[in-house]
Amino acid sequence: MSNNNKYSVPNQQLDTGIVSSNNGLNPLDLPQNGGTITVSALARQIRQTIEQHYPLQWVSGELSGFTRASSGHWYFSLKDQEAQVRCAMFRGRNQRMNWLPKNGDAVELQGAPTLYEARGEFQIVVDQMRPAGQGALYEAFLKLKVRLEQEGLFDTRRKRNLPSHPRSIGIVTSLAAAALKDVLTTLARRAPHVLVIIYPTPVQGAEAPPKIVSAILQASQRKEVDVLVICRGGGSLEDLWAFNDEQVARAISQAPMPVVSGVGHETDFTIADFAADVRAPTPTAAAELCAPSQSALIDQLILIKRHMTRSVLHQMDHLQHQLQRTQLGLSHSARRRLEERSWALDRLASRLVHPRQALSNRKQDIETLRARLHLQHPKNKITFLSRDLSNLIDRRSKAWSRGLEKRHSGLQRWQQALQLLDPGQVLQRGYSLVYAPDGALLRSPHQVHKDDRLELVLAHGKLAARAEP
Repeated sequence: MSNNNKYSVPNQQLDTGIVSSNNGLNPLDLPQNGGTITVSALARQIRQTIEQHYPLQWVSGELSGFTRASSGHWYFSLKDQEAQVRCAMFRGRNQRMNWLPKNGDAVELQGAPTLYEARGEFQIVVDQMRPAGQGALYEAFLKLKVRLEQEGLFDTRRKRNLPSHPRSIGIVTSLAAAALKDVLTTLARRAPHVLVIIYPTPVQGAEAPPKIVSAILQASQRKEVDVLVICRGGGSLEDLWAFNDEQVARAISQAPMPVVSGVGHETDFTIADFAADVRAPTPTAAAELCAPSQSALIDQLILIKRHMTRSVLHQMDHLQHQLQRTQLGLSHSARRRLEERSWALDRLASRLVHPRQALSNRKQDIETLRARLHLQHPKNKITFLSRDLSNLIDRRSKAWSRGLEKRHSGLQRWQQALQLLDPGQVLQRGYSLVYAPDGALLRSPHQVHKDDRLELVLAHGKLAARAEP
């Protein structure tokens, strides 16, 4: 047998045809003159022999019968065209994986063969698992992830919250990416008032990482967006490799605005996901996280209006009660003061020597008292308070109207700005988009060569063209 598998040659042959290991022990605990052993003893000796001669090694195959137990452990079969073997990957190991395997996946796993004695079942206890054919890339991914994590680049304390009401959203992706259409459709549906700025860049291939970094730096320097979305559709590990670049991760972590990563599908993980402030499972989900629904904002404004109305009505009721109490208090006080004045006049009249002079003095005092009472009359007090209350209600109503008109004007300005930025409106005016054979948007004649096949996108359709010198 080969040395890689570390087989040992048996040194003793028993009458029963069972061989013993080279450590001098009797593996089956059989009596030398024949007899029987227990099933558990047989299973234990076979397990020990397997574990001794078959160390941890990499095995490739296809997943089948994959299940996740309530305990968190994974159980499945690994098979090829001629054989299969049961496998178990315990929770402490599978929690370190950043992707979820499924039936039919071609994988490579590292594990130790053993025997599950309780069922007499040969199985592999899995330590690591990776997609088949991606071993080198996956190893590089894990090494970079560990290094940047130890450096603190993924520390949750560095993560920033997304703005609740962004005025502008930046998108870093390819103009030809299907993910861009999904994001723009979602933003147009949920928040048509939000300004969208696109920073185009390739998202696949060897030239993609530096251009992605350049797009992020451009957005950081221009400081025109409140949140930045980095996105592309799903694909293989090689397709998404541009987002496993160290410089891309550092540009994301150093961006002045919060960054949302919407790369790939829900089961895809990249270094950019860990470096971003928020990881979204899909590009569409990234757009939903960034943009609050316009209908939800309108509902919120309606609730605020209702709350303000209830508050003002409550205040008006309170002032009305206050006014009634004041009116009652003033009426009682005025009557009492009038009686006191009358008694005083009576006492003075009885002390006067000349009746006519006394009468004249009494009339003068009554007129003076009447003038004072007129100024403090309850009806006049009520009139003054009612006037103040009416002024308060008018000011509140005007303030609500101005506030609602201001918000409505703001929404209209945002909608107009979004329409001006709509590429479709530009095409309607007679412009067109010209794409090179590699799908890049042309900005200079130096990007093409003679006889290159070009694609022209018009407002209503597409045309093919050929480059001439």
